[in-house]
Amino acid sequence: MTNLPPPAEELRVLDWELRQLEARRTQLLQRRAWLLGVLRAAGPAGQPPHPAGPPASEATPPSVQNVLLALGGVLLTIAAIAFTVVSWGHLGIGGRSAVLGAVTLAALGVPAVLLRRKLRSTAETVAALGMALTVLDAYALRHLALSDVDALGFAAVTSALLAAVWAGYGLLLGGLRLPLPTAVATAQLPLVLWAGAAGAGAHTMTAALLVTAAFDTALALWVSARPVRVTASVGACALGLWGAASAGWLSAQATDPAGAARAGALLLFAASIALVAAWRSARPEIATGAACAAGLLVVAASGGVLRTALPAAWTVPAHLACGIALLAVLRTALPWTLRRGVAGASAAVQALAALWALPVAALALLGPLGWATRAWSGPPSDARDALLVELPAAHPLLAPLVLASVAAVCAVAAGRIGGAGQRAARYGAGALAWSAALALPPALALPYAAGVPAHLALTAAALVLAVRATSAVTALTASALALASSVSVAFLSLATTAATLGTLAFLTAAFLAACVGLARRAEPAPGAAALAVCATLAHATALACAVGASWGLRPEHTGLLALAVPALAALVAARMGRHPLALPVEIMAAASGALAISLTAPHAPTLALALGLGGLIASGTALRADRRPVGYAAAALLVLASWVRLASWDVLTPEAYALPVTVPALLVGALRRRRDPELSSWAAYGPGLAATLLPSLAAAWGDPHWQRPLLLGLAALAVTLVGARYRLRAPLVIGGAVLALDALHELAPYLVQAVGVLPRWLPPALAGLLLLALGATYEQRLRDARRFRNVLNRMH
Repeated sequence: MTNLPPPAEELRVLDWELRQLEARRTQLLQRRAWLLGVLRAAGPAGQPPHPAGPPASEATPPSVQNVLLALGGVLLTIAAIAFTVVSWGHLGIGGRSAVLGAVTLAALGVPAVLLRRKLRSTAETVAALGMALTVLDAYALRHLALSDVDALGFAAVTSALLAAVWAGYGLLLGGLRLPLPTAVATAQLPLVLWAGAAGAGAHTMTAALLVTAAFDTALALWVSARPVRVTASVGACALGLWGAASAGWLSAQATDPAGAARAGALLLFAASIALVAAWRSARPEIATGAACAAGLLVVAASGGVLRTALPAAWTVPAHLACGIALLAVLRTALPWTLRRGVAGASAAVQALAALWALPVAALALLGPLGWATRAWSGPPSDARDALLVELPAAHPLLAPLVLASVAAVCAVAAGRIGGAGQRAARYGAGALAWSAALALPPALALPYAAGVPAHLALTAAALVLAVRATSAVTALTASALALASSVSVAFLSLATTAATLGTLAFLTAAFLAACVGLARRAEPAPGAAALAVCATLAHATALACAVGASWGLRPEHTGLLALAVPALAALVAARMGRHPLALPVEIMAAASGALAISLTAPHAPTLALALGLGGLIASGTALRADRRPVGYAAAALLVLASWVRLASWDVLTPEAYALPVTVPALLVGALRRRRDPELSSWAAYGPGLAATLLPSLAAAWGDPHWQRPLLLGLAALAVTLVGARYRLRAPLVIGGAVLALDALHELAPYLVQAVGVLPRWLPPALAGLLLLALGATYEQRLRDARRFRNVLNRMH
């Protein structure tokens, strides 16, 4: 039990504990006061923590103050505008001048006093009001005393004066942040407005834009105040781009060297602005971008002059020459950021030039595909006519020149740079050189007899490069280019029989040699080797088809001849064993076999023979331990061969189609069950039984005679008894279901007659009684169903 002290003793204990708590509280408060003094002496870095308490208000006093001041400034400005516009006519000239002048001077002078009192926000608001009043003063002056002066001229002078006044005001009151950026923004207008007032031409207007951009650039580079630098940077970018675009348009519209030179001078001026910005910028990305812009402007200026002095077709090559000349800056002592930007400009010009020339190479590559519809119709006059499309008349020969020039630059650059840029330059050089060589024969209008060997030589060169490449990526790229050119020249050779046979034979041999070379490389190149294997078998299949056509064979006989390719490929794949190239060989063998079989489709007996040969080839492949699943394809091909043969003999009995499938399937299932006794009977016997019983059941339901249903019923009964004897689920279920449906088919006429004799109310009544019985014995029926399911589950 708990012994409670007397009340007097308990009260004494409580008083003592309360005195202890009060003493501890006093000690903690003294310590807190001392810590606050230490933190205040440490300065702003050591601010005392916020005491726990209710959350702070959503709007702090400074933010509320700023909002109120801004609203007040806006209202005062609106009032001043209303006074100037609406109430101006009620005062005389002296009154007007006195009121506006006094209000403006007061608004501009009050911020100085406010700044001394540390009221910066109020000073900013009043200063903004004063600056707005200076604009109203200018407006009043224009309508009062200078109404006859040109509006644009007055605006130009006014904007210049206001910019100077606001700049001086901002420098005088250094604590204000608004006047100087506003002065810089206003300084964008004077020169442009002056040019418009003077009726200056496009060149003068562009010069005004660029001079203003140069002024902004100087401010952005040499002024330390961040608001001024930001405003000047925005103005420099906007007006600089506007001026550069205008100068470029003038250069493009020039028709003589003099006009192009004037526009070029403006472009060079814009380039010098960008170059100075790049030189003086402390941020590498800005310096590189500005240097790139300067390089592009220099190319536009020089290329524009050359354009007017050369034929129109040489416009792109002239600009390309100027872009390549920019690379000379890499040998100078300029900072690396500038050299990198100028090199980027050169790369951009070269990329645009290559895009201009690539359509010619694309036509040279894809144009020969049209020979697929006019094979062996006779040779064309030259390689240009062999494309069956029109090349651009202005630059068929300049396009290969441009591509070769850019390829040469990429090749040189690849030897002097490193990393990802080196790889990109190397691959780009190879692809562009290949494009130039591909476009050269039609561009030169070589004879057809020379154009085909030129394409073959290009393919062979790409294959040699693939075999001798030091990296797998280079080998894959070269192999892909060789494949593209080989397809093009294969179609190009369709003009004559001799050219087709010779070309396909050469391509087959060349890609076969490349396969051997790639397979024996010290450094493996699986992608390139697989691509070469696919190309070899594709060209070999095309060669077999071409040989059959040249011999005058019918398409189905040509398909039988083409089956030699997958047969040889299957033999080669079996000899290769587990080599990585065995799988591509087998895939292409299957594709070529499918093509060969499709050629025999119009003639059923030949199609059956082709399917049987394909099944034999697949069966030979399935003999390998690692290719057992191909046996399913072999079985399907052999079954299809028998079905096609039966269809060609006009056999309509379904059992003739089903039994050749059922017997082998059941034998295979029995062998599998012998090897694996745990194998399900559905996997072993289900497909074979269903292949015969189900088609026969479908035929029996439409057969008016009694022989087929009787034989089907006997067969289904035998299958059911076998399933019950050996406890096999698949034969029991399939045989029983077919037997029941067959019996229902035989009893159907009698059931229909019986139903016709019975009263019409009797079937619904019987159905109702059946449902009642099932409902009353539902639990028993459910147990019976579960027992039947368990019996089936215990079967194999």
